[in-house]
Amino acid sequence: MAEISNIARPYAQAVFELADSGGDFGHWSDALRTMALVAADPDMRALFNNPRISRRDTGRVFTDVCGDRIDGQGRNLIRLLAQNRRLHALPAIEEQYETLRAEAERTIRAELESALPVSEQELQRIASALKARLGRDVELVCKINEKLIGGAAIRAGDLVIDGSVRARLEKLAAAVGA
Repeated sequence: MAEISNIARPYAQAVFELADSGGDFGHWSDALRTMALVAADPDMRALFNNPRISRRDTGRVFTDVCGDRIDGQGRNLIRLLAQNRRLHALPAIEEQYETLRAEAERTIRAELESALPVSEQELQRIASALKARLGRDVELVCKINEKLIGGAAIRAGDLVIDGSVRARLEKLAAAVGA
C-alpha cells in the first residue's frame, strides 16, 4: 500500500493547494469523496485495467459516471489521472487530502466505538476532553460494537484509548498466561 500512498501524495497536495488558494476545502472534499467512491467500484476498477480502452475513454466514462457532482476542475483532475493511469489512487488521494485539510483547519476525526449507545451529553463531554488533550477541534463519530462487551475505545489519529471490557480481559489473559 505504500506505493499507492506515494502515488497519491503529490496529487493530494496539489488539490489541497488549489482548495486552499480558493478557500473552499468543502467543495473539494465532496468532489474527492464522489471520485473515490466511483474509483472504488469493482466495475470501474475493471475498466482501469482493460487494455482495449484508451486512457481518454476511461477518463470520459469516469467523468460521465460522476456527472454534475464534479466541476471543471474535478474533470481536469480526472483527465490527468486517467492520462497517467492513476485513477485507482483516488481513494488514497481523498484520504491524504482530508488529512491535509484537517491539519490546516486544526481538526481531527475521532471514532468512539462503544458496546452500548452513548448519550449526546456524554459525546460532547468526550469531544471536549479530546479537544483539550489534542489541542484541536474534534469531529466525533460514534459506532456501536457489541463485541466489546462493555466500555469503549477511542481512536483519533495515532491516539488509541481502549477502555473496553474486551481489551481488559485480553490483558488479564495475557498476564495470567505469562
